[in-house]
Amino acid sequence: MFPRSRQSPGIIALVPCLLLYALPASAQQAPPDASTPPADASTPPAEGAPTDPAIADDLAEIEAALGKDKAEAGTGTPAEAPASSGSGSVPTVVRVGSNNQWLDLSFVLDAALAAFTAEEPLQSGGHDPNTNGFNFQQLELSVRSVVDPYFRFDANIVFALAGVEIEEVYVTTLDLPANLQLRAGQFLTRFGRINPTHPHAWDFADQAFAVGRVFGGEGNRGLGLEVSWLTPLPWYVELVGSTTDATGEGTARSFLGGGGGRVVSPLDFQFTGAVKQFFALSDDLSLLWGLSSATGPNPTGYRNFTNVFGTDVYLKYRPTTVASNTIISLQAELLYRRRQVPDDVLSDYNGYAQVLWRFAKRWATAARYEFGTAAHDQDGRLANDPLDPEWTETRQRISASVTFWPTEFSRLRLQAATDRAGWRDERDYSAFLTLEAVVGAHGSHAF
Repeated sequence: MFPRSRQSPGIIALVPCLLLYALPASAQQAPPDASTPPADASTPPAEGAPTDPAIADDLAEIEAALGKDKAEAGTGTPAEAPASSGSGSVPTVVRVGSNNQWLDLSFVLDAALAAFTAEEPLQSGGHDPNTNGFNFQQLELSVRSVVDPYFRFDANIVFALAGVEIEEVYVTTLDLPANLQLRAGQFLTRFGRINPTHPHAWDFADQAFAVGRVFGGEGNRGLGLEVSWLTPLPWYVELVGSTTDATGEGTARSFLGGGGGRVVSPLDFQFTGAVKQFFALSDDLSLLWGLSSATGPNPTGYRNFTNVFGTDVYLKYRPTTVASNTIISLQAELLYRRRQVPDDVLSDYNGYAQVLWRFAKRWATAARYEFGTAAHDQDGRLANDPLDPEWTETRQRISASVTFWPTEFSRLRLQAATDRAGWRDERDYSAFLTLEAVVGAHGSHAF
């Protein structure tokens, strides 16, 4: 901005600069045409070029516009641009009011080469390798940006051979008082530890079948609203509550599932609550412990409900007092499901426990144990569960993996598993070789 104390001849010398600034970027960047001779003082002015009085008038108009821009800069109000006369007057730069024009974009590719001994593998995850040969698990597009000082925008769009799905899209508040935060849109509920995460954050190539059996192959998610509160207690305690749709075969399997349903009262939604706690046991050892619950209607009868209760723990050892690449983590979840059906109540337990050892900068190994019990009625007897009719006995699966990171943006994993489903005559065996690649603004895998 130029103060008014700067008059002609100095400001006249700045006119070419202002004209250059007002021209389109393409005109500013275009190289001079070698066939055009340079202008000299003897060259007569082009037709329509401004005379000296016109220049003075235009400069006064420019000064007035620049002064108005400067005055309004503090209020964020765009200056009104005068219409161009088309008769040689200097055009002004129009400021268009908009939010952050930069988007954080990234792609995450997951693919696998798989081998199974079973003709029908018992893979419950929607993006698990599930057939012999090459498997395209997913290509995830992650979009993130700050909308304004009050909201952040996040979206995860998944491309698969079967089509495209909007996995998550939501806005999150940034400036609520009292340590409160709201999230609205479609999102994965914060039940437990694995459910809110995406496959590229897992320590194994496939989803724990406890999540698939209870919530569905895509994890528990839905359209809704979530509120969280970071309490002022001496240790980290966060309280989370959400209300979401209770429909979706792959997202709300134990609730209304794929049958859908008409919302006629608040009781037709799924309600999820969680308590997240963090404890720094030492400089090298930390503990996360959570409690979760979810309740919602199921389609077996009028006002029949399903309740899921869970607890999760994550213990991590990472030396910080000495230079080391070692990481040892223990993670476990237990889910108890209770479903009302006509004239009865069915219940079952599902869970997993896993340990990971990162023994070098680019290498890690992990092992996981999973189990799920058959449904029992309220008297403790084996029940005929219409949701899982084949699940007549306990299922157990043991998996082991070795992971190699060529860099922090790519990952190779070799995984093998033995699966013992009590209702099958023989054990099932599987092996995966997976590849993951990350491009764009997505956070890298930390070393």
